[in-house]
Amino acid sequence: MKRFFLIFISAIIICLSLPLHQGIAAEEMSADDIYKGRMTLYKQMEAVTYVPWYWLAAVDAYERGIRRARKDREETEGLISIFYAPKEWAGPLNPDWEDEDPYSLALFEGIGLDGDQDGKASRVNDMDILFTFASYLASYGHDDDNIEIGLWDYYQRDQAVNIIKGHADLYKKHQKLDLDDRVFPVPLNYNYSYRSTWGDRRGWGGRRIHEGTDIFAGYNTPVRSTTYGVVELKGWNRFGGWRIGIRDNNNVYHYYAHLSGFEKDIKKGTLVEPGTVIGYVGSSGYGKPGTQGKFPPHLHYGMYRDNGYTEWSFDPYPNLRSWEKQERRKK
Repeated sequence: MKRFFLIFISAIIICLSLPLHQGIAAEEMSADDIYKGRMTLYKQMEAVTYVPWYWLAAVDAYERGIRRARKDREETEGLISIFYAPKEWAGPLNPDWEDEDPYSLALFEGIGLDGDQDGKASRVNDMDILFTFASYLASYGHDDDNIEIGLWDYYQRDQAVNIIKGHADLYKKHQKLDLDDRVFPVPLNYNYSYRSTWGDRRGWGGRRIHEGTDIFAGYNTPVRSTTYGVVELKGWNRFGGWRIGIRDNNNVYHYYAHLSGFEKDIKKGTLVEPGTVIGYVGSSGYGKPGTQGKFPPHLHYGMYRDNGYTEWSFDPYPNLRSWEKQERRKK
């Protein structure tokens, strides 16, 4: 009881020092202000609930990616993207799903909490949303293992927990939220060529569509991570040969295939940055492990979006063109 009283008092003290971001739409703020505002919220909530800020940032990033991938969730009005359905927030038996009275929500077993102590528990208030989720995680504990258990109980999906853990590892390592830099997957000073090939027909192994862009280059041309991310997969695939999969902090999975080999020390769980060499261009695939040379050497680069239930491929060509141009302008 004493601990909950101290948390309550801490919440009041913290909210008195809040910057006035609440009520300002995110689209009206600069990217730098958005990152600063989010970090302030995460750090303040860490002080109140003792849940490490990078776990809160990771959950928020995961939910932001889910919002981008699905059409059944409205755009967030503030800085925090964690989503609660009205029925879940207000309580399943609550006749008013827009109810913001904390006592009424508790009566109807709604999960919404008043994070900024303004007498309301609003589903569109950044502090209320973040305090509600942080309090849920804090009920499991504050160490990584217990937080992961809490996440699994909440999402009921191993992949969701894995993605969020990867985000948390990235934020903890870099101690910042701005992880938006991108590079082209092969160095620009090497000879290469590519065009849009996403959706083209492929016949080996059965009829299917091409889920990526082929970047033709010489054998052993370095292949670089285009993004900050976590190596989620490494090994052989009968279609892609030697391949690596990297998950970024937008939940997007980046797929690099037909490699001739991997860079030393790259393994599952490795944290990478834009420009980190992960392997080398080859012609592996279309057969048993070690099969090479059934097509000219090239990098197959694919991108897949996660929507909280499954993943699907989307055309990486526009992103590749954009990253190539951006990198050339920096030189």
